Formats: sequence, C-alpha cells, structure tokens
Amino acid sequence: MALRQNSDKDPSIELFIKAGHDGENVGNCPFCQRLFMVLWLKGVKFTVTTVDMRKKPAELKDLAPGTNPPFLLYNGTLKTDFIRIEEFLEQTLGPPRYPHLSPLNNESFDVGADIFARFSAFIKNSPNNACQKKKLLQEFKRLDDYLNSPLPEEINHNSTETVTVSERKFLDGNRLTLADCNLLPKLHVIRVAAKKYCDLDIPAHFTGVWRYLQNAYEREEFKQTCPANIEIEKAYVSVANRRS
Repeated sequence: MALRQNSDKDPSIELFIKAGHDGENVGNCPFCQRLFMVLWLKGVKFTVTTVDMRKKPAELKDLAPGTNPPFLLYNGTLKTDFIRIEEFLEQTLGPPRYPHLSPLNNESFDVGADIFARFSAFIKNSPNNACQKKKLLQEFKRLDDYLNSPLPEEINHNSTETVTVSERKFLDGNRLTLADCNLLPKLHVIRVAAKKYCDLDIPAHFTGVWRYLQNAYEREEFKQTCPANIEIEKAYVSVANRRS
C-alpha cells in the first residue's frame, strides 16, 4: 500500500512487516507496527510489504538472509534492527520537510519500559500467579500516574490556577511521538491477549491509561496499523495451551 505525499523528492522507502495467519494482512508484531507508525507520522511516501513467515519468498531470502521483519529498504539500501531503523528515520527525515518525533521528556520513553515484560511473565503463569499479576498492575499504575500528572509545559507559573490532573492526549503531550510508537502497539497486544486468555481487563480506575488508549484509537496512524484481534489471539494461543 502506498501512503502519504506525492513528490519526486521523497526517498524510496519499502517497509517489510510480518504477515498475519492469512499470509497477507498485518500480523502481530509490535516492532513492525512501531516502524509503520513512525513512517506514517513522518508524512513520507512509502510502501508496505507483508511477509509470510511460513513461506518466506525466495527474493526476500536473497534480500535479507537470516533477517525477520521488520526491515526496510531506503533508496535501495537494506536497513535492519528496528531500533537503528527508527534512529535513522528520525535523523534522516527531519524538518523542515518532515517532523521530528522525539519526545521532549525522557520519562515519556521510560515510563512504559517494563510493562510488556511484566505482561509476558503474567500470561505465561496465569491464572495461578498473583505475584506476576500484581507486578503487571504496578506497571499500569506507574503509567497511569504519569499520564495523569501534568508535564512541565502544562503548568503556567504565571497563572493563579493550579493544574493538578493532566488532560493531554498522549505520553508527551497532544502529539504522537516515538514514545507512543513504542508503547501503544504493546498496550494493544496486552489489552487483547490479557482479556482473551486471562480474563483481565485494564482496570477502569486507571483513567489516564484509558484516556490515552481512547485518544490513540481515534488516530489513523495507530488504528490502521493495528493487527486484528484474531492475530494477537493466535499469536498467544500456544502460550495459553502450555500454561493449562
């Protein structure tokens, strides 16, 4: 699929991501979705190729031997390792033509750093591991506290009114940043898989987390890059079976 601007000056970019169980649609891979979102938010023209991991085409084996998606062709040059690709895109596709996506606050990156690892430990041991559930919910509490706490730029020191609860849409403000591209795909996986296999919803009292997710699902850059729920459920069915 071709996305975004039409211009002769745009670089040639092809993103390769994991295909779903049908071999065509977007599969379950938070790292693939992360780069998909970054490119979309950059506003650059690019194409997306889904790779069926069960029968990787011969031309892709030649292109990126031993490499699993996501990987990228940028003006014909292969780029691998999603973190390095993200760093490359942020450095290369910059103002004035493309927006920078780095967050202003370092904690916007750090606050969700452990949540996916806690989820993985929880789903592997659920339903008989109250300790892992507690650790997962502690990470959600940490995230919720951050989302509900005003950022420095939300506080007007010249105003007599005190801002006690943040109303921002995303981790670092009202624009999606690299921090969101990292965390949101993981939260989507957690929301779907924890409900399906552990009967665990993200608790409603985490109002900051739910505000964050609801705002994210309203954005095409996130909603349209999410794998279908069935893809996430199929990805974790073996974990659930080993556990039972």
